[in-house]
Amino acid sequence: MDFVLVTGATGFIGQILCQHLREKGVKVRVLSRQELKGPWDELFVGDLIDKLPDNLLTNIDTVFHLAGKAHALSEINHDDEYNLVNVAGTRKLLKACQANAVKRFILFSSIKAMGEGGELCLDESSGIPPETPYGCSKLEAEKLVLNGGYVPHPVALRLSMVYGLTAKGNLPKMIQAISRGKFPPLPELKNRRSMIHVDDVVLAAIKVTERTESIRKTYILTDGRDYSTRQIYEWICVALGRGVPSWFIPVFILRLIALVGDGIGILRNKRFVIDSDSLEKLIGSACYSSKLIELELGFKARKNLFQSLEEIVVALGLK
Repeated sequence: MDFVLVTGATGFIGQILCQHLREKGVKVRVLSRQELKGPWDELFVGDLIDKLPDNLLTNIDTVFHLAGKAHALSEINHDDEYNLVNVAGTRKLLKACQANAVKRFILFSSIKAMGEGGELCLDESSGIPPETPYGCSKLEAEKLVLNGGYVPHPVALRLSMVYGLTAKGNLPKMIQAISRGKFPPLPELKNRRSMIHVDDVVLAAIKVTERTESIRKTYILTDGRDYSTRQIYEWICVALGRGVPSWFIPVFILRLIALVGDGIGILRNKRFVIDSDSLEKLIGSACYSSKLIELELGFKARKNLFQSLEEIVVALGLK
């Protein structure tokens, strides 16, 4: 890689990716909707749903495509916007890549592009379709990237829940709520949820550009472990220097609260903080396997959640 383009560079993963690339001596150009300073060499202002800036892809050999409409938990109807940004926007960028003879295109997708994993971890061979409009849009984007013939070396990375030094996302919210005493102790249900540290996401993204085995492949990214919500809760308590409660709120009470939240969400057309979907994310399983990228490319996550929580808690200013 001599000169790369990163879309979505101002986000959590994008900024860390840009920093890693520059440390490797790679020149980084980014596409952003506004002028911002960051770990990049050039910034082009533009939007995927508008006309792309002239010369955006001149001399670019690799594109890391992170930009897109993210999964919105607080709102209900986003189907058109997901398709406009995640599908049509990706298609527009791919056509520009084809016109400029870009060699590699790395799509940062999501495990939402496939069905939810359960107690048995799903892998790339799973034929379970996505369950949400967001997931459908990511799957369609994957098909464009891998099967459209726009670039010689396309890859799709399906990310499990990404953690790291950020205040955004469900894990930091959980940590902050536990710190304030506003997160109820959950029972140990032995649910299994897959996650991955942002640094390992970046390492995997760079690795797939260096190996021809990854051409037209989809890879699931996890840290190789799975976690129960109660386990995460207890580890957070320890990282915060707090005692772990011996009691918990029974599941049937949590489900009653979630049903009330469903009704509130319907009435105001905006999801309530606790509803059946958010509860399922807490107590349900979403387990995935990253064995394929480990076997084909030798990728192995270097970090895990237990080792990372202390650093995350400190970064949030809670210790």
